[in-house]
Amino acid sequence: MKGVRFYAAGYMSNFRKGLHDGIPIALGYLSVSFTFGLQCIANGLSWWQAFLISLTNLTSAGQFAGLGIITAGSGYFEMACTQLVINMRYALMGLSLSQKTDRTVRGVHRWCIGFGITDEIFAVAMGSKREVSNKYLYGLILLPVIGWSGGTLLGALAGAVLPDAVRSALCIAIYGMFLALIIPPAKKSSAVMKVILIAVALSCCFRYVPVINKISGGFAIIISTIAAAALGALLFPVPEADTKEAAE
Repeated sequence: MKGVRFYAAGYMSNFRKGLHDGIPIALGYLSVSFTFGLQCIANGLSWWQAFLISLTNLTSAGQFAGLGIITAGSGYFEMACTQLVINMRYALMGLSLSQKTDRTVRGVHRWCIGFGITDEIFAVAMGSKREVSNKYLYGLILLPVIGWSGGTLLGALAGAVLPDAVRSALCIAIYGMFLALIIPPAKKSSAVMKVILIAVALSCCFRYVPVINKISGGFAIIISTIAAAALGALLFPVPEADTKEAAE
């Protein structure tokens, strides 16, 4: 019995630590997903459809891109390709995080934890000074999932009653979030800035240049992302010394 109580205490301790570390992430997700809920309603989706999307997905960029594909009436193949390109980084994060986990993260736990890996959750978990357990990761993931899906639900319900002018104004917030993501690294690295400008230029071409502006939004995102990343790797490679320092 003493051994059982000790295990339970350790389980709850790790779980509570994860919950504590996930609070700031959940609060941040709440505001961003609120905007996603608003946009879902603005694009003709119901509140429960918006909530279900966020509950079964945990990717802001992927969901916003997917929403555009859904409202455009595009096919499953375009959706799958777009999500693969946008969310491929999570596979790399999962591989990296697997080097940080202890022996409790095995089998089905890998699948469950893999669902909750996001940029912020990955950063917090990798910042731990010790190996992380499945209890800690479940606690770390739980509140952000609630914040993301709950914020979407609140935004969708609010979007159903708010005037169009107010709803449109609030939807601008998502663009502020994306700017906040790209501006800091662009200020630190000229290479990042150049890759961003290449992606912007390609996106403008797909929007305004005749003939290629007939390409659907999903494939335009795929081509722009891959082309900008490839040109960045070719024209602005990261020196090997910098790569080693980052890994250390």
